[in-house]
Amino acid sequence: MKFSVPSFIILAFAITAAPGAMAQNRAQKPVKNSAPFTVAEKGQAFQKLSDAVKAIGARRGTIVIAPGSYRQCAVQTEGQITYRSAVPGQAILDGGICEGKAALVLRGQSAVVDGIVFQNLRVPDGNGAGIRLERGDLTITNSLFRNNEQGLLTANDPKGNITIERSTFQRLGRCDRGLSCAHSIYVGDYGSLKVTQSRFEMGSGGHYIKSRAPRITVTNSSFDDTHGRATNYMIDLPAGASGVISANVFVQGQNKENYSAFIAVAAEGKRHSSADLNIHSNNASLAKGVQRKTIFVADWSGDQMRIANNSLSPELKRYERR
Repeated sequence: MKFSVPSFIILAFAITAAPGAMAQNRAQKPVKNSAPFTVAEKGQAFQKLSDAVKAIGARRGTIVIAPGSYRQCAVQTEGQITYRSAVPGQAILDGGICEGKAALVLRGQSAVVDGIVFQNLRVPDGNGAGIRLERGDLTITNSLFRNNEQGLLTANDPKGNITIERSTFQRLGRCDRGLSCAHSIYVGDYGSLKVTQSRFEMGSGGHYIKSRAPRITVTNSSFDDTHGRATNYMIDLPAGASGVISANVFVQGQNKENYSAFIAVAAEGKRHSSADLNIHSNNASLAKGVQRKTIFVADWSGDQMRIANNSLSPELKRYERR
């Protein structure tokens, strides 16, 4: 059985990946704008992203980033800041690392990231991320994460909430060098994680989404592991979670470190109840030419979750309790 990718997912991918691909071709060209980071509210322009962040301080503000490729990074310790590309997909944060962590290290009140490309981010401990979120709410829209060790990595903030919309996560993750694995998205003990109309593909290790948040929503998204290598689960909820996983397309590829399941629940011990977890109306299959038996949902929680109305290829077992 073969499933096609819905048009809304193709549209979401086009919004993020196509502009980013064009921008990547220009990545080696010098940035012509000498002051590319503008604080919109005051019209102040800065040569360094970090100076624009400091100018906003504890207030609310928007930093508009001109098209170009920037080997820069910033740390936000306060305030409510929006980081917005003037042209979606044409502002690239390329390889610049702050605090040995990420291009953006966020521990202010809140942050919004809109239309930005994060690429080529690596650090010695193997956790180089586009965004390291340590505190506060975060919304990501129309953005592209590629060729990093991690896309988004968070600390713990049970009061914080994360929303990701219309974004692409490509060629992310790793499991090598004797270090703990990195993932496309790795969320710690946060209040909630919501992912919608987004695309995950060509993973290079780890899980596509790993979340310890007690509340999870993943809807209308695509997980294309056809060209992945050394990858694991599509969605890993290692401590259990309630919420909804619905209307997604999952395709498992050949090159897996662990192909035992698509979705794993409470594999590292049950901390949160999964009794209200509703996994429904998804399409899941193996990539063309892949021949194996595997499981759609593997469950260690023992909770009575709902798994219904999913279209599964014949090789997939609907559910297994571990």
